Amino acid sequence: MISPKRIAILGSTGSIGVQALDVIRKYPALFRAQVLTARQSSEILIRQALEFRPDVVVVTREEAYLTVKEALSGTSVKVLTGNGAIPEVLETVPSDLVLNALVGFAGLGPTLAALQSGRTLALANKESLVTGGHLVMRLARRNKRSIIPVDSEHSAIFQCLQGEQATVEKIILTASGGPFFRYDSKDLETITKAQALDHPTWSMGAKVTIDSATLMNKGLEVIEAFWLFGQPASRIEVMIHPQSLIHSMVQFTDGTIKAQMGYPDMRLPILYAFSYPQRLDFPEGRRMDISHFRSMEFHEPPASRFPCLQLAYRALKEGGNVPCTLNAANEVAVEAFLNETLGFSGIPRLIERTMAAIPFLSDPSYAQLDETHREAQRVAQNLLTSS
Repeated sequence: MISPKRIAILGSTGSIGVQALDVIRKYPALFRAQVLTARQSSEILIRQALEFRPDVVVVTREEAYLTVKEALSGTSVKVLTGNGAIPEVLETVPSDLVLNALVGFAGLGPTLAALQSGRTLALANKESLVTGGHLVMRLARRNKRSIIPVDSEHSAIFQCLQGEQATVEKIILTASGGPFFRYDSKDLETITKAQALDHPTWSMGAKVTIDSATLMNKGLEVIEAFWLFGQPASRIEVMIHPQSLIHSMVQFTDGTIKAQMGYPDMRLPILYAFSYPQRLDFPEGRRMDISHFRSMEFHEPPASRFPCLQLAYRALKEGGNVPCTLNAANEVAVEAFLNETLGFSGIPRLIERTMAAIPFLSDPSYAQLDETHREAQRVAQNLLTSS
C-alpha cells in the first residue's frame, strides 16, 4: 500500500490553505497534512490541527503560542513558534511537498528554505517570485527542484505546456477585470472598500481581492510568469476576460493557441499541484456545459483605468530590487485602503512615489531585499501620513 503524500501547508488558515485542507479531506488515502503553519489565527489553527493531526504546527506570532500549545497538549502534535520555526521544520520534517500559501514578502524566506531543503514546492505565494525571482530560480536550478505553480493562471499555463516541444510565441494571462472594468476613470475616485471587495467571480482574501480590483494582482502575475516560464515581458500579455472561464492561454510559433478552461475553483489548481504529474478525478467540481456559453469576451486592459498594471511592467523592465519596492509599497497602499485612510485611486500614486524614492540594486541578496522591503514600507508609510 502506497503511503499518502506528506504535505506541509504554510499559511493553512488563509484562503488557499483552507481550500488545500478541503482537498486533503476529500483524498485522505492520497494526501496527509504533515505540517500546518499560521501567523496568529490560533482558533482556526487549533481546529485544523485537531482534525488533521499533523506532526507539527507552527504559529509564528509568539503571543498566540501558549493558546495553541495548551489546546493541543493532549495530542501528539508538536507546537513551535517564532520566525525561525518554519525554516527549521522544512529542514527537519521530511515532507514530500511544500505548499507555500503565505501572503506577501514573508513568503520569500520559506520558499528559499523549501528549495534549499530539497522539497518540491507548490507555490501560491507569488511575491516569492515577484520580489526575489532571481534567487528562487537560481536555487531551484542548483538543487534541481521543481516549482509547481498554484495560482490559477500559472497553473493553466503550466498545464498548457505539458508535453509541448514547440516554441512559445506568447503567454496570455487572463483577468476578470475585477468589479470596476466597465467604470469610467473618474468614477474610480469614489470607490468604497465594500465595492472593491465584491469580486465578480473569485472568492479570495481581502488583499488579493483589492489587488484584483486594481489589476496589480495581474501585474504581479506578469512578473511571476517571467520567472516561471522564461519568457520576456514583451511575450507576456494580459487580456480581460470577464467570464473567468479561460484561466490563461499559450500561443505557439505555429499560431496555435492552447487554453485551459473550467469554472473558477481554486481547489482544482491545488489538487493538480498535489497530484502532479497525475490528474485526479474531482467529482464534485462544477462542469462546464459549452452550449451555455454563446460568447466569451476578451479586452485589452485600459491603461488609464489600471495604472498598477503598467507600474508592474515597468518594475519588471527595470529589474533588480524594483519589483520588491513595488510589492512593498502596494502592501502598504492596500492596507491603507482597507483601513479607509487612502482612496482607491491613491493606491497607484503611492506606489509610484515610493518606487521613485528607493535606491536601485541590480542583483540584490536576500538580506538586501529584506532591507528594500522594510525601507519601501517605511517610505510609503511616511508618504501616506504626510499627504
